[in-house]
Amino acid sequence: MGYLDNILFAIVLGFGIGFFTINIRKIVRNIKLGNDINRFDQSASRWGNMALIALGQSKMIKRPVAGMLHVIVYVGFVLINIEVLEIVIDGLFGTHRIFSFLGLLYNVLIGSFEILALLVLVAVIVFLIRRNVIRLKRFISSDLKGWPKSDANYILYFEIVLMSLFLLMNAADFHLQNIPGGFGHYHKAGSFPVSQFLAPIFNGVNESTVMLIERGVWWLHITGILIFLNYLYFSKHLHILLAFPNTYYADLNPKGQFDNLASVTKEVKLMMDPNADPFAAIPADENAVPGKFGASDVQDLNWVQLLNAYTCTECGRCTDSCPANITGKKLSPRKIMMDTRDRLEEVGRNIDANKGIFIPDNKTLLNDYITAEELWACTSCNACVEECPVNISPLSIIMDMRRYLVMEQSAAPQPLNAMMTNIENNGAPWQYNQQDRLNWKNEN
Repeated sequence: MGYLDNILFAIVLGFGIGFFTINIRKIVRNIKLGNDINRFDQSASRWGNMALIALGQSKMIKRPVAGMLHVIVYVGFVLINIEVLEIVIDGLFGTHRIFSFLGLLYNVLIGSFEILALLVLVAVIVFLIRRNVIRLKRFISSDLKGWPKSDANYILYFEIVLMSLFLLMNAADFHLQNIPGGFGHYHKAGSFPVSQFLAPIFNGVNESTVMLIERGVWWLHITGILIFLNYLYFSKHLHILLAFPNTYYADLNPKGQFDNLASVTKEVKLMMDPNADPFAAIPADENAVPGKFGASDVQDLNWVQLLNAYTCTECGRCTDSCPANITGKKLSPRKIMMDTRDRLEEVGRNIDANKGIFIPDNKTLLNDYITAEELWACTSCNACVEECPVNISPLSIIMDMRRYLVMEQSAAPQPLNAMMTNIENNGAPWQYNQQDRLNWKNEN
């Protein structure tokens, strides 16, 4: 019977990891739909970014209350799941607390995990209250209705269940360890500063029944972890995994420094070269990648921007700090990232349904998901980039889509068109002849 349990566990584990691997491969495939961009330079700075921001949570704690609660959940959830390694080994080989040979260190670890589990429960309950009772503004915005709102709550419920199962499993284990004369393979191992107070609920219960409860909760706990692991693909909590590569590949240039199109830069340099023949054809660049100016769909963005979309935590700090959104404009940087991810997933499903080939579906990110009104509301102030706890840049997507509107569709707002016309004709944004530019000094 013991071997059957081990075999069943191996099958469950295999299915859980197998589905997770399939989903990860889909994410990687979808991200690779983006254009190439070099983010492999300055490795020392990139490793430092990842350590400070993704691991150290340095940007998260800028808002102390939410930041510290998140750190508790993050640290607690990650460290507690170290015990998953022990659960996996015990499940495969039929052992009981295989790492208990570590003695005092093992006691300290299990005790620490229990205290962290309790803190995680408290933090998650506070998060639920903030979202559903206090209803903070950034959690009740129109761009967070429907699935995004439900998803955030599902994650919190999941964490409550997993932490509760962990403590209940330990409480039953602790009870069985302390049965006079011993019981089965439940030898004394570990320290249980929290679950020992739950153990009395098993007093007077038949030992075999307690063992069945312990085994049942053990199975629910590990199965729940595998379900949660696969749920990440459909959830905003994918950032648990992607925050690390996202912060590593983030733009290291100063905020406010925008990229220039190589083809446009080449034309401008030729125009400014006094020795260039203005009537000569511009020589073709053999290394140039054919395409269009800017971005109208996800395939026009670069792979880092698509990684950004999958990494978005939907926390709303970007939208909360956006001056356009604060003043009532339609723009929400959070929605920009959510829309990009939704469209990317739609393109991925299209590819899956057509045996690896994308069949045009008469839809684009621009207009079908993100409107021109949203794009032109942006002040390009970089507040969203500064606020994001995992270094996402909604602004880069906004600017690429604006570039498409201007350079491909000539669809800039009238004031912007007037300004560009003045620059072309007068060398300045204003509608004055260059010869009259200094006349203002004579007005007094």
